[in-house]
Amino acid sequence: MSGTPSIVAVGAAAIDEWYAVSNLPEPDGGAFASEVTTAFGGVGANVAVGLDRLGRDVGLVSRVGDDEYGRRARGYLAETGVDASRVAVGDDPTTRSLVLSAPDGERAIVTTGESFRGLRLAPGDREAIAAADVAFLTGYTPDAVSRGVLSVVESTADPPALVFDLSGPVEELVGRGTEPGTVHRLLHRADLFVAGDVAAAAYFGSEAAAVDRIAAAQRARDGAAGGTRSATPAADGRPRAVLTHGADGMTVVAAGDSRRFDAFDVDVVDATGAGDAFVAGLIDRWVAGSGSPTGIEGDDLADGVRFAAAVAAINCTERFAQGGLPTREAVERFLAERE
Repeated sequence: MSGTPSIVAVGAAAIDEWYAVSNLPEPDGGAFASEVTTAFGGVGANVAVGLDRLGRDVGLVSRVGDDEYGRRARGYLAETGVDASRVAVGDDPTTRSLVLSAPDGERAIVTTGESFRGLRLAPGDREAIAAADVAFLTGYTPDAVSRGVLSVVESTADPPALVFDLSGPVEELVGRGTEPGTVHRLLHRADLFVAGDVAAAAYFGSEAAAVDRIAAAQRARDGAAGGTRSATPAADGRPRAVLTHGADGMTVVAAGDSRRFDAFDVDVVDATGAGDAFVAGLIDRWVAGSGSPTGIEGDDLADGVRFAAAVAAINCTERFAQGGLPTREAVERFLAERE
């Protein structure tokens, strides 16, 4: 990378084959697609582009195939401000997703393509991660890569803040994503841990169990830190976690306590990528920002959640995973209108 970006995201850069369907079919049921098109997606690329739209200096570590889909993904990234110089090209088919999007904005996703599954960290990738201020990982990252990022973070004298989004249920990740044992290590090491309802239920068993285990991990890490805190949130030694509930809001776990927050009510056009947009907003305000959220009642913590929820809400008002990702000015206008 020409000058290491301050944020390095590790995740897929994919093509979404998007079907506007009459309904999400039940088992043995059907649906009619009134429109079929393609768009750009992948959790890693979604978060990276979201941060780029917010004005952050961000790079992407990924892998695509040497095919039409891979060339399109790389061409699209070249039109953004994301540093894609560490997007490798392999012989496997480019990872792509079939997205069924219903009129109410809900969706179902099926993914294929081996390119991202074959990602492995090159020496230059490790150097870029070690030099960054923030490193982002998704649960769909191959386990060997997730362990590699952990190794970089744990062996670097001034390590980047680590953000992990569980992204999917553990049974969906087996063989192609981060394994449960590595997730456990990330739970205890990540500065920000995020999980949606489905992923949290599959890994922890229930929302209540998730809150209990996350809070226990935070208290253990807080105690090990011995009360020492640095001035910046990227290394303040105080981990935070968020369990997202879609339109029902989110639960924040910080300093061993939990607090529920509401989502914004908007006319949803497409919920694809809403969680990734939310994570980008959290990274911007909690991890890469200038404020330092501390306890569960802290104003900075609540403001960060509100900002991230606004990023997600705005993205839902447009089609596709990245179609509505807002600029910082757009988020500020959105929030000002709702004060």
